[in-house]
Amino acid sequence: MYTRPRFLQGVFPFSGAGLEKAEPLHESLRHVVAPGVVAQALYFRGGNSSDELVTLVLTRDGVPMRYFPISAKGDVHVPLRVVEDLPGGTVIELYLAAPEGVSGTVVIDLGLVEV
Repeated sequence: MYTRPRFLQGVFPFSGAGLEKAEPLHESLRHVVAPGVVAQALYFRGGNSSDELVTLVLTRDGVPMRYFPISAKGDVHVPLRVVEDLPGGTVIELYLAAPEGVSGTVVIDLGLVEV
């Protein structure tokens, strides 16, 4: 079986619109699963430079799938033990929710595998 790793990662500045208003963070944090394969999200790592809690939201075709809260000036590493098959054509994207007016930088590393 041939597997292909995929990563959504980088360092991104943000400005919050509200914890209840998750918005796409950057176009490079969007991935469309290739036709004829199945993808799975395996882990998430993130860091937050701001003085407030932020939440990264992993979406599947625009619908929230997983929430990753990151504490103020904190970091998180989440190995995903419960994984879901994401068929070809599925759009995976990371959104960010932060308190209104809060700005900072997040460091993101989401690991996927396509089988």
